[in-house]
Amino acid sequence: MRDWLAARAAATPRREALVFGDERLTFAGLNERVALMCAGWRASGFTPGQHVAMVMHSCSETVVRLFACIRMGLVIVPLGLRQTPAEHEGQIRDSGCAWLLPESGNEPLWRLAADGRREPVAPGTGVVSIRNGQERDGQWRPDVPLAIVHTSGTTGEPKGAVLTVGNFYSSAMGATMRLGHLPHDRWLCVMPLWHVAGLALLTRAVLQGTCVVLQPGFDPDLVMDALQGEDITLVSLVPTMLHRLPGRHENAWSGKLRLILLGGAAASEALLQRSAEAGLPLAPTWGLTESCSQVATMLPEDARQKPGSVGKPLLFNRLRVVSESGTTLASGQTGQIAVRGPTIMREYWNNAAATALALRDGELHTGDLGYLDGDGDLYIVQRRSDLIISGGENVYPAETERVLRDHPAVQDAVVLGLADEEWGQRVAAAVQLAPEARVSQDELLAHCRRRLAGFKVPRQLLVVDRLPRTDSGKPSRRKLARLFRTRNAIQHD
Repeated sequence: MRDWLAARAAATPRREALVFGDERLTFAGLNERVALMCAGWRASGFTPGQHVAMVMHSCSETVVRLFACIRMGLVIVPLGLRQTPAEHEGQIRDSGCAWLLPESGNEPLWRLAADGRREPVAPGTGVVSIRNGQERDGQWRPDVPLAIVHTSGTTGEPKGAVLTVGNFYSSAMGATMRLGHLPHDRWLCVMPLWHVAGLALLTRAVLQGTCVVLQPGFDPDLVMDALQGEDITLVSLVPTMLHRLPGRHENAWSGKLRLILLGGAAASEALLQRSAEAGLPLAPTWGLTESCSQVATMLPEDARQKPGSVGKPLLFNRLRVVSESGTTLASGQTGQIAVRGPTIMREYWNNAAATALALRDGELHTGDLGYLDGDGDLYIVQRRSDLIISGGENVYPAETERVLRDHPAVQDAVVLGLADEEWGQRVAAAVQLAPEARVSQDELLAHCRRRLAGFKVPRQLLVVDRLPRTDSGKPSRRKLARLFRTRNAIQHD
């Protein structure tokens, strides 16, 4: 398989590839910047197969670095902007990274040793023509890792999903065949680039020859301006983003927009209804990191007929709904969703036990619950067990609970998601204090903020005498949700 960007630059060199603020790059221009970066990296000692950590700011430099990594056969370990330094360090160590890329042009490269030491390395220099720098040595093999993207399970322990060249290629092809492709499509990207959705969007755009209009984050006014000023035809959003957009500008949704890919969390019925009344071209989708983004997507014309469904699997993927014993369930019956196909991850990095639990005979058991209707369209009933999805971000209760329990005044804690019109869900925590302990809510929240990304910190906190439990001794989140509704729990911004 040939280098994707080199092939695209040869096919459509003058077509616009990337817009970021006032910066505009054609595919030829993007290819040249990638070639020059690769030359410098080779001179610095980068070699194929090494794992490279990168804080994924949404900017043109990140896009160049991403495709330089791909060209050189490096394995990308994306780090999130909203994560704490401790979370970054954990992912870097877990992935066995050999390099940490600078966040800005003023910072050095860091060569990382196995014992955690860091050595600053001045970037190597080299002048290389586009012709000589277009292609990586040798052919790309589909089974070669391209990225290790961290995700958590119900235990809250981060796991690195190993996604291959073939995974990203198959994801791009499946999405293209489902969503369609026009020669002059322009995709507005406000999704975080450290998410698998952002990575999949960028790789798909190069394969398609689609221009990506990249924004540094989600700003409702900038999004609405771009829809008009940049002739946007496609945009990816999570429900929280969509909730903030309609009604901001009259006729702002007119123009060339043909599809809104809506995923990351379940959309409320009210939001779907308002969007349908406004005539928005919603394409509800469901996917996960381990499947290299999309698994199933429903097109706008079908979504209006079946609100709440995420449609059928992408081409080449197959899914079924299974019982606890692994038996395939009939249509209408709720069970765990299992997926098979070329987009499924190779493994969890250095975690054989978690891999064996998730991948069974090549089939990914997602932990998400859903059912298929008589037409084979998928409905999601509940994302991974107790998983909270707030504004498109995954929050695993066990992780926040561990941080709360680490406070000396806390005996036990339970974290749950409460329905929220804007965020989909908000993080709430019920805390049982140790005997004779005294602590303020502000102190507990400050303790969480020092250890957790902001979206994982409870928005509501309730101190209780005793946490309600089920007959089996497990925390009863259902009883706690009722408790939050009947008692005043302070909400924090």
